[in-house]
Amino acid sequence: MVSSQQSAVSGQRSAVSDKTNSKLSSLSAQSATHPSPLTPHSSPPMPGTLYLVGTPIGNLEDMTFRAVRILQTVDLIAAEDTRHTGKLLHHFQVGTPQISYHDHNRYSRTTELLERLQQGKSIALVTDAGMPGISDPGYELVKACAEADISVVPIPGPSAAIAALIASGLPCDRFIFEGFLPAKSQARRAHLEVLQTEPRTLIFYEAPHRIRQTLQDLLLLGADRQIVLARELTKRYEEIWRGTVAAAIAHYSSHEPQGEFTVVVAGADATQPVLSEATLKTELQNLLKQGLSRSDASRQLAQQTALPRRQLYQLALSLPEQDER
Repeated sequence: MVSSQQSAVSGQRSAVSDKTNSKLSSLSAQSATHPSPLTPHSSPPMPGTLYLVGTPIGNLEDMTFRAVRILQTVDLIAAEDTRHTGKLLHHFQVGTPQISYHDHNRYSRTTELLERLQQGKSIALVTDAGMPGISDPGYELVKACAEADISVVPIPGPSAAIAALIASGLPCDRFIFEGFLPAKSQARRAHLEVLQTEPRTLIFYEAPHRIRQTLQDLLLLGADRQIVLARELTKRYEEIWRGTVAAAIAHYSSHEPQGEFTVVVAGADATQPVLSEATLKTELQNLLKQGLSRSDASRQLAQQTALPRRQLYQLALSLPEQDER
């Protein structure tokens, strides 16, 4: 009886297999005459070609089949950190030799890699996480290849900026990626002031040790501006926080920032007037000349502009001492 059932099951599997093979053959024939944009293309790397390979930003399962195949078959891998990339290569059983390519050697290494490409070598460029050239090394090498008429092939992969944007709940149709803001507050505030009236969604990267100060500086865009803070994307402790700039400051005053942040900020509302820092300082100076203290001047201007009194008080403290009379 068991043997009879096994034979029946075997026959059913055989029939299913025949049908599957028949369908695959049919699809293959159709692909030959009507190629699909999703048809697998597994040709070996082309000689003298630079491949820009996207790598996971935290979750190894985000590595694509194509990325692994390219890394396995190119002649050389140029890596931002060979030790970090070595762990990735070991996990996917990639034995291709590596060479370092990072911010400190990118100019000299670009010349060397360009020579190898011109000799017919295929090279894959990877960074520690994400896509090469996006807040990571890569631009100079790609520019040099383009000028030398060397083929450059992107192998798409994860991007923290795009992942945070699509999960933010803010408009995704038009946006600006700003990368990392300047490390010094004065330069950062000057940069943000330029973006005050930008109507498109803004995307920034920020380190955990600077996120609190950056949030304070983002008050220049408005305390009620919608903001999304995405940290540790694709990792175990991934978190996406949504609220206003003022609420974000309050949240991270009582929560220790951990992990790399991707900050997504709503664009400016064209119906809301935006006051520049220079304008606010002029208004504060006028109030100080009327005999008000810095604290009282900040409070009065806060009532007039709906800006946080604390932000205005910090501006008042930056004014020359002689302005307070």
